[in-house]
Amino acid sequence: QVQLVESGGGLVQAGQSLTLSCSWSVSGATFDIGTMSWYREALPNQRQLVASLSTRGTENYAESVRGRATISRDNAKNQFSLQLNDVKVVDTDEYICKVDGWEDDGWGLRSVGYWGQGTQVTVSS
Repeated sequence: QVQLVESGGGLVQAGQSLTLSCSWSVSGATFDIGTMSWYREALPNQRQLVASLSTRGTENYAESVRGRATISRDNAKNQFSLQLNDVKVVDTDEYICKVDGWEDDGWGLRSVGYWGQGTQVTVSS
């Protein structure tokens, strides 16, 4: 099992910067982490990818944040982050982190994906 905990959400004024962090912990299995991602809950049950970071270091950004966002990881802290600069009112949303990888709980290796609980970001004008 992999647990994800987001932090860094809240109320921020337009034009400012914010950093969202996602920390992961593993229990009861071995987990080889793959792609780390941030999504936004644009509509109920319709999550949109905001940014992703592959194990090879390939970064991918949604058009809406490209040039304003940076996704990064800190292996020592088991954490990855999304920095968003020049935030806009349209960035207001719930942001959810996700990790994909390979898990072995003793019953064999399998591909898995885990989601965090989400953190609300509200941008005021």
